[in-house]
Amino acid sequence: FLFHSLQAKMSRPVQARRLEGVDKNIWVEFVKLAATYSKVNLGQGFPDFPPPDFLTEALTRALGGGNHMLHQYTRAFGHPPLVKVLAQFFEKLLGRDLDPMTNVMVTVGAYQALFCCFQALVDEGDEVIIIEPFFDCYEPMVKMAGGTPVFVPLRPNPPKDGKLMSSADWQLDPVELASKFSERTKAIVLNSPNNPLGKVFSRGELGLIAELCVKHDVLCISDEVYEWLVYDGKQHIRIASLQGMWDRTVIIGSAGKTFSTTGWKVGWVVGPDRLLQHLRTVHQNSVYHCATIVQEAVAQGFQRELMLYGKPESYFVQLPKELQQKRDWLVQSLDDVGMKPIIPEGTYFVVADISQFKSDVPDVPNSDEPYDSRFAKWMVKNKGLAAIPLSAFYSEAHKNNYTNFIRFCFAKEEATLKAANDILQKWKHEKTS
Repeated sequence: FLFHSLQAKMSRPVQARRLEGVDKNIWVEFVKLAATYSKVNLGQGFPDFPPPDFLTEALTRALGGGNHMLHQYTRAFGHPPLVKVLAQFFEKLLGRDLDPMTNVMVTVGAYQALFCCFQALVDEGDEVIIIEPFFDCYEPMVKMAGGTPVFVPLRPNPPKDGKLMSSADWQLDPVELASKFSERTKAIVLNSPNNPLGKVFSRGELGLIAELCVKHDVLCISDEVYEWLVYDGKQHIRIASLQGMWDRTVIIGSAGKTFSTTGWKVGWVVGPDRLLQHLRTVHQNSVYHCATIVQEAVAQGFQRELMLYGKPESYFVQLPKELQQKRDWLVQSLDDVGMKPIIPEGTYFVVADISQFKSDVPDVPNSDEPYDSRFAKWMVKNKGLAAIPLSAFYSEAHKNNYTNFIRFCFAKEEATLKAANDILQKWKHEKTS
């Protein structure tokens, strides 16, 4: 009898209601597929080349140096040398004085920074505007905080002259954007340079967003992890530097993207104390603390970059130059086989149109799964090339509007990109022979 009553008690749902509908994650599935089948992985966004020597040397020094306290806890909201140098750096970038103790907080990657923002600033019933396509964690994180995501798309305007499309050709409709703001709107999430498109928002576009934020008293969560990775002489403009925006913006950055160390998981938020104080509350009641030793190494990396700011030997100047060459190489490769690439202005990624390959992977009528998702799975299993479907970066309601595109990562060694090109060339040859 006791056994039965125990079993009966276990039948109620165990998971918290806030987890309903946010359990699926595209990365879990595609990372597993890539690990199983891919010969060349251009799916997940991480470099397969090493970080700069000065950074790994800083880590080695921190590990082996005389300061054994670097193996212990540091300040919960950021290792003092790191918040100090970040404050100095962002003072330059934003043209305003910053207090390292109140205007900067270090997080476990930009991912935890985002989580802190949504948990600290979004309440039940609040609406949060998300620009599509978007980095996929924004939507579940808003929902877990009790908020309601409201989506507004970047709409493609293809060039008339048959030239390749650029990420700049994907634009917000000002009227449509304005229509999404209401008294329920708490925040807008801005991601520039944008993952997956590589779009770098122009001063005009940012001005439009800023105007609406000020008019409706809305916060801006500005995900700027690719801030140094902009190409063709483009400029990354920080929305917090526009009039009326510092006081309502949280800037998110990442050492993973800045120094090519995605596995170190060091991120940060920069913003006014009136916002950051609430993020600190979430941080101290979740992870509390980030690894001391990697914060020390990242601090040294930033100290070097502060001295070399704007000089040719700065890593922040060299890395985008190298990545632009890799981008051009992959764009050429894709274009050559008939996958029409959208030339990105920034980031690690290039999105390509796969319409001309539809004969290889026929559509399944009335399927729930978007076409690009089936295509990407077929491609990794049959061709050994891993990429991510663009529909993964859209809300459920709009997933089927953009199903002819897949996203490739070009932040890879030359050998990796060459191997991808070989697969594509062989595939093209099979199609034409």
